[in-house]
Parts: sequence; C-alpha cells; structure tokens
Amino acid sequence: MNGFIPALKSELFVSLRTLGSKLVVLVPSLFVIAQYLLTKLRDTGAAARDSLLGASDFDAAMANNAYGHFVDGLDTGLTLLGLLLVAQAAYSFSGERDSGAIRHLLIRSSSRRAIMLAKLLHLHLLALLSLLVLLVTSYLFSGLLWEFGAVVEDGFELISEQEIQQEIVLGLRLALLPLPAVIALGLVISVVANTSTQAVVTALGLTLVLDIFKSTLGDYGLYLYATYLPSLLDQSYLQDVSRLVRGFSDVLIDQRFLDLNNWVPLPSLVILVIVMLVLVQRRKI
Repeated sequence: MNGFIPALKSELFVSLRTLGSKLVVLVPSLFVIAQYLLTKLRDTGAAARDSLLGASDFDAAMANNAYGHFVDGLDTGLTLLGLLLVAQAAYSFSGERDSGAIRHLLIRSSSRRAIMLAKLLHLHLLALLSLLVLLVTSYLFSGLLWEFGAVVEDGFELISEQEIQQEIVLGLRLALLPLPAVIALGLVISVVANTSTQAVVTALGLTLVLDIFKSTLGDYGLYLYATYLPSLLDQSYLQDVSRLVRGFSDVLIDQRFLDLNNWVPLPSLVILVIVMLVLVQRRKI
C-alpha cells in the first residue's frame, strides 16, 4: 500500500482535466434528458389519438405519472453508466502504461498495488458523482414533464406514493450493488491487455457477451453479477420496479432473486480485486 495517497492525488488531478471523466459524469444524464423529451413528444401524440378513440382515464393517468418515467430514466442512465465505467476502467491503467505515465508514479515510490487501489477508489468516486447527477436530473425532468402521484383507478388507490418510493429505493439499491464489480472487471482487463485500445474493446465486448448469455445459463446465471445490473438486455429488479410503480399486478417477485442480488456482487468484487492485484505484480511495465 506504499504511496496510495500520492497515487490517489494523481488520479484526481488527471480526472479534473480529462474528457473521459467528464463523459462518465454527464453522458448518462444527457441521454436521460433526451429520452424524456422524446417520450413526452410521443405521449403527447398518443394522448391526442386516444382522446379521439376514447381511451380509458386509467391509461392516461399512467402515462402522466412521473414515477414510472423516473424509474425508466434511472434504468437507462445506469445502463450507460455501467458501460462507461467499464470502458474508463479498462483505459485507466493501460492508457498510462502506453504513454509511460505509470512509470512516474512508480518512481515516486507508489507500489503497483497502491496505484491500482487508488484507481479503484477514484472510479468509485466518479461513479458516485455521476449517480448523484443522474438522480437529480431524472427527478427534476420527470417532475417537470409529468406529475408525481399514487396509482389510482376508479377512485381506488392501487399503490400509494410511500409504497412507490420504497420500491424505487429498493430497486435502485439492488441495481447499484453490481457496479463495483463492473469497475473491477475493467481494471483486470486493463492490466491484462497489451494496449489501451485492446483493453477498451475487450472490456466492452466481454460486458456485452455477459449480457447476452446470462439468460441462457439458467439458474447458474443467478450467480453472475451481470444478471442484476441494468443493461441492454435488462433482467434487473429495477426493470420490475418500472412496472410496479405503474400499477401492474402481474409482476412476479422472486425472493431468491432478490437475496442473491444482495449477496452475489460483493464476492464477485472481492475475487476480481484479488485477481487484479496479483496480475499487476506480474505485469511487465
């Protein structure tokens, strides 16, 4: 752990002055804003059509409920954040190795393991900042374009605002648990790859492969952290929350799925961090 603080200071210094870090923080929120605007345009056209066809008031109320759109925004933002983080993590060590910058930290008595742990902490701080921006943006814009409220049909409250908020908090917490493992995977690939380009392509490719094949693994897929991460082929609980807060009663909640969502990501993170620390000691720089 020798030289951890200088390595962390170096990471923060570089982060404030590079485009990649700014993209990780801002891109998920910008995409969510664009999604909201396009959804609002679509909903406006659909509302005009439904008024002519005599659609039910319940359908109109659901389309205008901001909680569903808020969760959709979080799901989209976290999907993009996961991809950006694994790419940024894959580039971090490999890019500095290609440019020779990593040698300066080693000369300043920062050990290889200290450098990697500093990168791990820095990427977590970056993810936290991006998440805060995403939460604020999603909440403000969903509230601006739609209205927050309970799900009501024919005067009967199907789900209260308190219950909706509890489900959102649970879904968000479960969706965030796999993110540290995503970062650690990117760092492992960053150490193993020969070039920064190879590292980024491999990290994104492996992430997409895990996303595609997780559903084909059956019960074994439940022991893969990627199963619980919001993604392009989404199986996360946050996807179910999107339906729950809209009042759908056909959502089946598997308690085993929720339990494994709580327990699987942490061992995955620990294993990947150990692999990263072992490999970086053997990597020629």
